[in-house]
Amino acid sequence: MNDESASLAVALFSEIFSADQLARNRISKVLPKGMELSHFSVLNHLARSQAERTPAQLARSFHVTKGAMTNTLNKLEWAGHVHIRPDWEDARRKFVGISPSGIKARDAALETIVPLIDEVVQEIGADKVRAALPVLRELRSRLGDIG
Repeated sequence: MNDESASLAVALFSEIFSADQLARNRISKVLPKGMELSHFSVLNHLARSQAERTPAQLARSFHVTKGAMTNTLNKLEWAGHVHIRPDWEDARRKFVGISPSGIKARDAALETIVPLIDEVVQEIGADKVRAALPVLRELRSRLGDIG
C-alpha cells in the first residue's frame, strides 16, 4: 500500500467513525425516555422485517455477541416491547417478535429521530446524500464479507 492510499483509507475511516459517534450521540439524546439506541435498532429491525427472528439471528444482524443481544432482548421484553417464545420444534431455540407496544415505541422514536436526520440531509443536500449511499452500502457489504 502506498502513502496516498493509506492516507485515503485513514481519512475515510476517521470520517466514518466521527460521523457514527456524533450521530449516535445526537440520536440517543432525542430517543424517548428509557430507550437506548440498541433497543430502537432491534425494534426497528423487527418492525421492518415483519417476521420473528431468533436471538442468534439478531446478534448476527447487529454484529454483537449472543450475550449482548440477550441483554437487549431481556430489557425489551421487560418493557413489553417484544415477545420471546420457545420454538415448538426445537426447545433449545427461541423466537423474538415485536409486540404492539414495541411498534408504538419504535414509532415514537422515529417521530423524534426523523426530523433530526432530515435536517442534516437538507443541509447537506438530498442529491449528495443519494450519491453517497451506494458507496456506503458497498463499504458496509465489503466490511461484512471480511469478518
